[in-house]
Amino acid sequence: MRALVTGGAGFIGSHLVDALVARGDEVVVLDDLSTGRRDYVNPAAQFRPHDVREPFEIGADVVFHLAAQADVGTSMERPSFDAEVNVVGTVNALEAARAAGAHLVFSSTGGAIYGSVEEPAGEDSALLPVSAYGLAKRSAEVYLDGWNRIFDTHHVALRFANVYGPRQSAALEGGVVAIFLERLAAGEPTTIFGDGAITRDFVHVDDVVRALLLAAEHDGGVFNVGTGVESTVADLHALCERAVGVDAPPSYGPARAGDALRSVLDTTKASAELGFTATVALAEGIAATAAAT
Repeated sequence: MRALVTGGAGFIGSHLVDALVARGDEVVVLDDLSTGRRDYVNPAAQFRPHDVREPFEIGADVVFHLAAQADVGTSMERPSFDAEVNVVGTVNALEAARAAGAHLVFSSTGGAIYGSVEEPAGEDSALLPVSAYGLAKRSAEVYLDGWNRIFDTHHVALRFANVYGPRQSAALEGGVVAIFLERLAAGEPTTIFGDGAITRDFVHVDDVVRALLLAAEHDGGVFNVGTGVESTVADLHALCERAVGVDAPPSYGPARAGDALRSVLDTTKASAELGFTATVALAEGIAATAAAT
């Protein structure tokens, strides 16, 4: 298979590229290196520097569109920039796929698109984003759905829970596991924003890559990709302390704008239709991430 991965020098994208190369696919990486790293790109993949805010052409059977502005804080401070990357960039990816007759798998967000939930959110739950990032991803999904209807395509959107694992940047606030592990290992103080009781569905990048590969073979739809298990940020911090081997309680700061209070995904549909179920337990995944850092 010929695959193009936008954002393929980034956290999730580089792991996906490794998996595609490992199974013998021909892979092109499209990335502007604004947050990705050139040394993360598998040497067997072709690298094309490009900003997805500008149109591009491809020669591929499938497009994995992972390039994104994924920092919630940045989205609230610079919503126009966030929309340019996450909405215009997605339209450009859709048009590139349409011109090439390629299937597209879009990386959306479950953590931000549903907003705060009272129970595990299913794909038909209300979409009530509380950040500009979530709004942009919702808008991008509307374009994807529209292109499927207008042009009779069968693209797939995957709504990721909070992804973590090796190569995640501690420079972005969404990478809370990376932030905690890096600072704890360095003996630096850590901060939890809010009272620590907010919850997230943390899913390991290896599970996310499996979902992406399964979606490339699926004929359209929207699917949640998570574990279905919620953990408080306070409990997450304790697991990170254990993985690093330190006893270093965090300090607490004011809650941040755009942060949902409770976020957990119902993955029943992905299990039934994609054959996807997360397999990496949180404690196991954090320990492996700490060991790889």
